[in-house]
Amino acid sequence: MESSPSSSSPLHLCTTQISSAIINRSYAFFHFTALVAFIIYRLSSFLNSKPLLPFSLLFSSELLLSLIWLCTQAYLWRPVSRTVFPQRLPENNKLPAIDVFICTADPKKEPPFEVMNTVLSAMALDYPPEKLSVYLSDDGGSSLTLFGMRQAYEFGRYWIPFCTRFGISNRCPKLFFSSLEDDDDDILHAHSLQYQQQKHDIKSKYEKFKKTMERAKREEIGNHDHYATVEVIEGKSDNEVDMPLLVYVSREKSSSTPHHFKAGALNVLLRVSGIMTNSPYILVLDCDMYCNDSTSARQAMCFHLDPEVSPSLAFVQFPQKFHNISKSDIYDSQLRTIFIIRWPGSDGVGGPILSGTGFYMKRKALYGHLLQNGLPTDADLEQLKRTFGQSNEYLMSVRLSDRPNVHANRGKSLQEAHLLATCAYEEHTLWGVQVGFLYKSVVEDYFTGLMLHCKGWTSILCDPSRPSFLGSGTTNLNDTLVQNTRWNCGLMEVTMSRFSPLIYGLSRMPLLQTMCYGFFALQPLYCFPLWCFATLPQLYLLKGISIYPKVSSSSFSILAFIFIASLLKHLQEVLSSGGNAQTWWNEQRIWMIKSVTGYTYGTLDAVLKLAGLRKASFVPTNKVSDDGKITLYKMGKFDFRTSTVLLAPIVFIVILNIVSLIGGVARIYVLADRSWDEMFAQIFLSLYIVVVNFPIIEGMFLRKDEGCIPLSVSLLSLLFTMIFMYIGSMVFLVVDEHFHFPIEN
Repeated sequence: MESSPSSSSPLHLCTTQISSAIINRSYAFFHFTALVAFIIYRLSSFLNSKPLLPFSLLFSSELLLSLIWLCTQAYLWRPVSRTVFPQRLPENNKLPAIDVFICTADPKKEPPFEVMNTVLSAMALDYPPEKLSVYLSDDGGSSLTLFGMRQAYEFGRYWIPFCTRFGISNRCPKLFFSSLEDDDDDILHAHSLQYQQQKHDIKSKYEKFKKTMERAKREEIGNHDHYATVEVIEGKSDNEVDMPLLVYVSREKSSSTPHHFKAGALNVLLRVSGIMTNSPYILVLDCDMYCNDSTSARQAMCFHLDPEVSPSLAFVQFPQKFHNISKSDIYDSQLRTIFIIRWPGSDGVGGPILSGTGFYMKRKALYGHLLQNGLPTDADLEQLKRTFGQSNEYLMSVRLSDRPNVHANRGKSLQEAHLLATCAYEEHTLWGVQVGFLYKSVVEDYFTGLMLHCKGWTSILCDPSRPSFLGSGTTNLNDTLVQNTRWNCGLMEVTMSRFSPLIYGLSRMPLLQTMCYGFFALQPLYCFPLWCFATLPQLYLLKGISIYPKVSSSSFSILAFIFIASLLKHLQEVLSSGGNAQTWWNEQRIWMIKSVTGYTYGTLDAVLKLAGLRKASFVPTNKVSDDGKITLYKMGKFDFRTSTVLLAPIVFIVILNIVSLIGGVARIYVLADRSWDEMFAQIFLSLYIVVVNFPIIEGMFLRKDEGCIPLSVSLLSLLFTMIFMYIGSMVFLVVDEHFHFPIEN
């Protein structure tokens, strides 16, 4: 057990999960031993007469899977859990100031009223209001979003004092007044007439706020290209209680100028907030990720204010959790493996990876090497301008990055803020290159976190029993695959750059932390082995060619152990994290679907961008609820209403494996030219793929609802299957006739 030794009452404790570490390391030892044995078998097989081309592709796939598996073991090596004691923090007047950054990009996909609920939950954090400022970046330039900010502030004048007075735990008004609320606050104040009366009054004001937003929605105006707009909203509550500062920022957007998506928006907020409040710590939230626990800021400060860890601590990451996840979670929208298994593991070997939302960042950490060890005395003005831009007022805030700007001249600051939010401000500076959130990839969180860790900064995971933040997970297949494609494109962009973690990070980070980043760098490449295993053995099964060991051989036992051990380890992780066998099965399926679609298209996108054949793009995940899609999701049924490009690959895979399964069994029982001993592995592989993907078969043949697979997609995939089988049988067999390894007698 570790703790801060600076006092008898530490602000936090870190405990290693010893039993989990023992299980994980034991499994890793046996699995690694089996992998080595199987690789030796594969190498020795080159001395026998085997089909060269498919054999080489499969062996390459097995080596790649082994490398990815090896990287994942870093997450399991030393999982830790942490406990915080916010009651031991100093008094409110000694707490540091915090700026909250919230980003929204498209009012059609991210409804402004939902965004305002996130804004209100942030404004109502249990933190001194004079030390809390909330900034909203509106990349859509939406008049409705700006109107919503003003209305939210008016409602907040009643909502925030109510939350403070009665100690409300869930400070997102939508969830508080909905049936989703667990009513803990109602139980606590069951006998308080004052509470009931004020709750009724606040709810009436909330409904009025909601109706006002709905009426204004009809006149919504959004602009892709627009000038910079900055508006400060501040004042007192209805009871003359201090309110957090609220700032609306819509940076200048021009079609002719790269805007770098979310990273660019965050950097504008970083600059604008620098001249207005300049708080030393920053909370970053997605527009749908509302504050579910008002004490998250105090929990994060338990680490940032610990003198033993604070000097090198860049950010405290809270896991992403979601309020709209169904019991079956067929799309793995909760990302259970990442946030429940991998992040506690990475916390034990250097810190979790930056995760896009729900993290408290030290402002100074984003200012690059100039400020990492304090601004050097010989840093001249020109050097600072080349790094941070031409604004003298902003440069002053950089020099005072650890001091909040509580006496800012609002009028002067607003004028300067418009300059800082223009397209041209970053020209000839190091913004996005060495300063702020980095622009190399659309997954700015992963890349920024990587560079922070490479510079020696650390991070910490804080995972309290009550989720600190709750967002909206994807509830249909289209949004899941589009989001997954974007993420994996960004990961692949980093992998193919000079900052590839397994190369660039190896000399700059601890080995295990490098392996953690390496796993995500290699994750998009899952597509290669998945496509190989889902097509090549099946093609040769139809031709009666065995490419796996016979059941009677000892090598088959090794192969079976690797496969079964992997499944059982995954099942153990699911069960230990509160899931069940159905969760495990669903995760197997969606991993396969993502691998042949999202991972594939993400990799192709990154390659095309690198070759200059495709422009960078960013499609926000849709946050608008669709009752029909949500109904299917809650029923545990796939909604196949997505593009043919995304759907056809997995349908093709399923059809090919159905054909190969039938053909392989027919060879044994009808033609009788092959035995089960020879062909069992390939038949089982086809059977496994078909069974795991039964919802695809159901969508093609058994379902008639609007979420079924269109007949046109099924026919197109069948055509692709026939073409693949024909071309495959011609090309691969011709190659095999001419290229064989010599047989060892």
